[in-house]
Amino acid sequence: MKRLLLKIILTVALLPGICTVANAQALKLTNLELNYPNPAIPYYHIKADINLPSASMIEVEMTVNGKTLRYTDLRSEHDLGDLNHPHLTNRPPSGSGLSQDNVLYLTPSVIGWVKWNPGQQYDVKLTVRMKKTLQHAKNDVLLTVSKKVTAPSAAVYDTAWKKYKSVVLSETAGIDRKAEPVELLLPFYPDEVHDLKREIRVAAFDPQTHSVTEVPSQVYDIQEYLVEDDLAPGKDGKPTRDVPVWMPTVTARVAFLADVPARNSRVFFVFYDNKDAMVKTYATDLRVQGEAPGLQIDNDYLSVALHPKSGHFDQLTLKSKPQFPFYHRKETNGAIHWNPEIYTPPVPWTHTSDWDPPQHVQSLTGPVIAFSDVWGNLREIPQVDASVRYEFFPGKPYFISTTNLRINETVQSLALRNAEIVFKRELITHAAWYDVVRDSVIEYDVTKMPDLTDVKMQDDVPWISFYNKETGVGFAGIQLNYSNAGLENRTRLLNPFFYITGGPWIYWARALSLSFLSSNMQQMIPVMKGNFFTERWAYLLYETEKGAQPYAPVLSWQKTLTHPLRIQLVEEVDDRVSKSVTELYIEKGKTGWEGRETGRH
Repeated sequence: MKRLLLKIILTVALLPGICTVANAQALKLTNLELNYPNPAIPYYHIKADINLPSASMIEVEMTVNGKTLRYTDLRSEHDLGDLNHPHLTNRPPSGSGLSQDNVLYLTPSVIGWVKWNPGQQYDVKLTVRMKKTLQHAKNDVLLTVSKKVTAPSAAVYDTAWKKYKSVVLSETAGIDRKAEPVELLLPFYPDEVHDLKREIRVAAFDPQTHSVTEVPSQVYDIQEYLVEDDLAPGKDGKPTRDVPVWMPTVTARVAFLADVPARNSRVFFVFYDNKDAMVKTYATDLRVQGEAPGLQIDNDYLSVALHPKSGHFDQLTLKSKPQFPFYHRKETNGAIHWNPEIYTPPVPWTHTSDWDPPQHVQSLTGPVIAFSDVWGNLREIPQVDASVRYEFFPGKPYFISTTNLRINETVQSLALRNAEIVFKRELITHAAWYDVVRDSVIEYDVTKMPDLTDVKMQDDVPWISFYNKETGVGFAGIQLNYSNAGLENRTRLLNPFFYITGGPWIYWARALSLSFLSSNMQQMIPVMKGNFFTERWAYLLYETEKGAQPYAPVLSWQKTLTHPLRIQLVEEVDDRVSKSVTELYIEKGKTGWEGRETGRH
């Protein structure tokens, strides 16, 4: 890194009442540099290495071109640790506002967020307050050093975007990720937002070349909270709080496509605050046609047709084998995906796939993510609400399904099920799944399966697949999340299990409470008010492999999908963030900080 260091001015200033004069050469600035982002410090930054005359508690202030950095990070002993992964520790502004740093430093490094421009020279001033006690005292010593430094020459992103947030993505499964879809929620101050859908750009940082490359991104689900804290004025109209407890905030979801090597971390930037930004269109293979709820979603790998009445997936086609689509169309609505559901006689057996139409329908299209949301109460059962959500991505042979069931009033049931997938019987020759009890994969020839003979497995089966050895196409469900909970009441689940059964169709389903298939099929089981059932699946279309494991692609994708990229968001501390913290307590009383030396209360 090229640095131009023109002059050094070293001064020592003492607070009033100091009895001894510090050595003018006591503070040594051994290194000052403007640096590129890395996973541990994922922003363009300045780093100053200093040597103190003796170990001391310190407070540090850094000024760059006359602007005091709102926040700096102190690292002990010039040791920045592992720069290839996110840093383990972090002291946020709220931490500094509530407690003081009592670490004794001797050779610390000071790191600050500086959005430097290539080749530009910067005037840097560093002020260190050395303290013998946590609180300020008359014998504190102020040491000040000034220096000039020149930024590296490599190009940065367009400076028309005034601000950015950093995102560190880490891969943990040992699999190279290519164009992996990533979604995160981001907060903004209202005055730095002009039109988020128009102005946001996401870019990948290359640690070898230091280049910044824009990647396809999408902004959606923008929400505003514009109420300002009035500082709780008292009877005299004067504020009772010194600083705001909250700030008006705009939040938005941002999705983008990321490349991350196996067992590595990479830095991505979300650039914003450019009122003159033009609309950017990204071309991917993700396409959506039709009118919700009956959409058709395509990418280069699969085609998914949603039922025109219910919005549940109705036909699936693997693009490499278009002559062998999956479908059902045997019973009632004929969709492939049927659940959530409940059977509360004398009300008819009711599935979400029976909606005609759903009470609520919402969809989104874009280059990175497309989704379909349908929700409402179950048909003829207002005591029970349900939702079904599908998410689709470019360049992937899978899509994500999330289903929820909420019990508003206790009902009596013969069946409570979820995750039901139904196909025409003749389309499937085999099933396979991982059996937790036997600790092995079981392959089952369903062509020899007698009608209405259930093949059972554990309710939390990690993956399950139907496939046809003759046509070479397969469909799999990979479980990503499965949870049952209750608010007013605990869940009352009767012997939950997962199972496959066949008739004119073949299906799998999760039986949460299913007395209908028990030895005493007419016993009613209560589903309690406040109970909530949720699950999330990845549904995969694939070509079977020859040999002993036709389902082998499922194993690979299961590892990938159950080990998503890990996300860490890192943001600059804005100038408006207060240096003190006000917390609101339900009752006035102890804060827990009483008598603690580091507390600022």
